[in-house]
Amino acid sequence: MTKPIVHLKEYNPEWENQFDYEKKQIIEAVGQGIAAVEHIGSTAIKGLKAKPIIDIMVGIDDLNRTSALVAPLSQIEFEYVPKPELTDRRFFRKGSWGRGTCHLHIWEFESTEWMEKLLFRDYLRKYPKAAEEYASLKSKLAAEYKYDRPAYTQHKEPFIKDIIEKARGEL
Repeated sequence: MTKPIVHLKEYNPEWENQFDYEKKQIIEAVGQGIAAVEHIGSTAIKGLKAKPIIDIMVGIDDLNRTSALVAPLSQIEFEYVPKPELTDRRFFRKGSWGRGTCHLHIWEFESTEWMEKLLFRDYLRKYPKAAEEYASLKSKLAAEYKYDRPAYTQHKEPFIKDIIEKARGEL
């Protein structure tokens, strides 16, 4: 298994096309029983540097139903990755280990976590200055934690939480 490296790339408009393709594949594979499919993460923000991994969020009414999605999603090359520490979502990946192309996160539709992902994405889309600040932070952390993706992710959390609070304040 290859150790994942934090490598940011300049925004690529093809990311949106890749999401659209994957969304169509997911809906065709498991369409019944899913409430929504959303593009989240940095690849969903025009102009933002990102790890070139498309983050996809699928909303379902009950996480216990995830087991019924494993086989159909595997048919479109999404591998279920059991993560006992994740109690609020289920995780699938596509692509070789350490060089994945997509991450698929399944949450309960309209749960707190679901709404926070959308609040963060939509705030950065609405406020380019906040997206620039996030890009700057990501670049700094990517240089500092190039070989430690968990630390890179952890050190972004305070900024993300701050943006979510600002977004909530606009509701």
